[in-house]
Amino acid sequence: MIVWDDIDTVFLDMDGTLLDLNFDNHFWQEYIPAKYAERMGMELSAARQELGPKFRAMEGRLEWYCLDYWSEQLQLDVAGLKQEIAGLIAVLPHVPEFLEAARNSGRRLILATNAHPKSLGLKMERTCLNRFFDAIVSSHALGFPKEQPEFWPRLAGQEPFDPARTLLVDDSLPVLRAARVHGVAHLVAVRKHDSQRPSRDIREFCSIEDFSELMPGLTAARVLNFCGD
Repeated sequence: MIVWDDIDTVFLDMDGTLLDLNFDNHFWQEYIPAKYAERMGMELSAARQELGPKFRAMEGRLEWYCLDYWSEQLQLDVAGLKQEIAGLIAVLPHVPEFLEAARNSGRRLILATNAHPKSLGLKMERTCLNRFFDAIVSSHALGFPKEQPEFWPRLAGQEPFDPARTLLVDDSLPVLRAARVHGVAHLVAVRKHDSQRPSRDIREFCSIEDFSELMPGLTAARVLNFCGD
């Protein structure tokens, strides 16, 4: 699928790409509505009905990913609530092996995520994946989410890269489309981004079930105890 001789820089998404999206789906679709219903003294079904339009209105905007924004809107400690269920944070299959092999190959690895810094910090603390990356960039530092065209030139200003020799792996089709407009030549989507849901049928981009499919051409590596336990 990938001719690694054509790749110098690898951009990787976090949630739904390296990490199981089940954590975030459960948090926003189950845990937050339950906590909101508890705070407001309403039925869970009523809380979901109220929150649904609020969430949809922010999709594709930086606010959707901002824990501080939702803490203010919902009058909940959203970052603290994420800590409460942090045990659900999980690395997707073959991710550490791929990261180790890609790093050992000499290519530049950059984590580019829409995650809020508080969420990013929690997930790196739980997984220790940060040790694999040359740089970690949150869209909150650049002022635009990855699905908006303004993100990509700002990213290039902070972490220069040749789009023709860059690979992006992401589970978000809007993000992949924005990268394509910027000229990123090598784009791969993740079909199985949530371990508790069926794989998606993706035809617009090359896609993978898991990172073992990107390993050919890289030196295989076995990673044990990568979080020091």
